[in-house]
Amino acid sequence: MMKRFVLGGLILLAILSCEKTIHIKTDVTSPKLVVDAEIENDLPPTVILSNSIGYYATIDSTIITNGFIHNAVVTISDGINTHQLKEYKLPAASGFFYYYSSDPSSPTTYMRGVLGRNYQLKITYQNQVYTASTGIPALTKKIDSIWWKPLNNYPDSPQVVVMTKVTDPPGLGNYIRYFTKQNSSSFLPGFNSVFDDQIVDGKTYSIQIDRGVDRSQKIDRANYGYFLKGDTAIIKLCNIDKASYDFWRTWEYAFQSIGNPFSSPGKIISNIDNGALGSFCGYAAQYKTLIIPK
Repeated sequence: MMKRFVLGGLILLAILSCEKTIHIKTDVTSPKLVVDAEIENDLPPTVILSNSIGYYATIDSTIITNGFIHNAVVTISDGINTHQLKEYKLPAASGFFYYYSSDPSSPTTYMRGVLGRNYQLKITYQNQVYTASTGIPALTKKIDSIWWKPLNNYPDSPQVVVMTKVTDPPGLGNYIRYFTKQNSSSFLPGFNSVFDDQIVDGKTYSIQIDRGVDRSQKIDRANYGYFLKGDTAIIKLCNIDKASYDFWRTWEYAFQSIGNPFSSPGKIISNIDNGALGSFCGYAAQYKTLIIPK
């Protein structure tokens, strides 16, 4: 037994003596164009352009404000008309927020989303051209009804669960993304916001709607997903195409894997060409409002 102990100690010592400190030198890459573009039925398109930020960069308000891209030529075509978007500037907590959208000074080509129509996005910036395509599907998968119920085993809690009944049309390929709005706040996507219909194809089913989250803030696990008594809750359910589903599915997986040493590496699937990051998504949106009594 003593011989085995000594032999094991010698082996361990040999292994430790072979350790080598490895210094990893990260590559320095040029910033890439980041595109956050969408078009929804009955609304003008919104295109946000920025530069990517280094992995180890310190993010502050100056970095965010300086990251926006100005003076790009951005056009959207629906196969009938082509409209050049205008850059807009809005005050924000970090300084100013910039985006491109339809230009009312060009009324003959002014663009709003139409159900069942396809769109082509073209961005020209610093002698480079970036393109993407998306479509606004037909509004086939819909919310039948929404209601609230108290928490299980906690009927006196101020927190409540919002439920919805949804009908999925027969045939695979009905992809959705959902958002919620609590009172006067902005619409926020769910922590897991996109779903396919592989399990629910052709079925009517009831499911809990988790309140959307602001991913720029730390998630409050104790209150995650719940609405409150007295809230006005608005649910926005969007039919989306496969490319939009793939982008947000892979993006949310990557976001949830940050800091997890056991997660598998994943690639975010973009539908923007020429090496740009991000997506151009079409949304066929339906809205439902629920007033929760106090």
